[in-house]
Amino acid sequence: MLRVENLFLSFGAVNALYDVSLSIREGEIFSIIGPNGAGKTSLLNCISRFYVPQKGKIVFQGKDITRVPAHEIALLGIARTFQNIELFRGMTVLDNIKLGAHIHMKSGFFSGGLYWGKAQKEEIAIRKWIEEEIIDLLEIQPIRNKVVGVLPYGLQKRVEMARALAIRPKILLLDEPMAGMNLEEREDMARFILDVHDEWGVTIVLIEHDMGVVMDLSDRVAVLDFGQKIAEGTPEEIQRDPKVIKAYLGEEA
Repeated sequence: MLRVENLFLSFGAVNALYDVSLSIREGEIFSIIGPNGAGKTSLLNCISRFYVPQKGKIVFQGKDITRVPAHEIALLGIARTFQNIELFRGMTVLDNIKLGAHIHMKSGFFSGGLYWGKAQKEEIAIRKWIEEEIIDLLEIQPIRNKVVGVLPYGLQKRVEMARALAIRPKILLLDEPMAGMNLEEREDMARFILDVHDEWGVTIVLIEHDMGVVMDLSDRVAVLDFGQKIAEGTPEEIQRDPKVIKAYLGEEA
């Protein structure tokens, strides 16, 4: 479904990604792990077109998207969350989520400005879909009309995931969705990720430092270290790999 071929990304003399290749199959949960600064977020930024790699190719469903403009990525069915929450803090939960669905709206400038006829019907339909499908799925009904900026961190993470789901993605890129959460919040988020995967059939790319979560949820795992891929395989294979143990898990081989 998604193929990264020989990707190079550098910032001056620093190689963020060096000859990274990987292939993500449709319908799987694919995790990317590695120490801080290994290039994990840089890889997602290349896929979602926040960064432009100096070399290499990114192919999504047979289409080369390496030079596709960033604003067109969501239209292809690629959605993401961010390591640092990127929500509109002064807006409500529902309004933040609705922003993710704007790419599917067909009304023109004038009908949207007047909020009449087709535009009104379209927004009502989208709001109904969001409340019935996304808000119920992520269990955020009680906060849907609250301003995002007053919410606890864990709930803001959930809202950001909801906004990504409003894009109706084919593939969902999750950048440390459980960072900063307590145990109960992490368990809830793991359950939501599985629900999105199983019920919506969404392919998921997950960056996460919680090794228990990674090993429990993932079909396959890739490991980055200093911008290079050092291993790829099933969770069981990754746990036994001497290079991974030395570079990331902190144990001797």
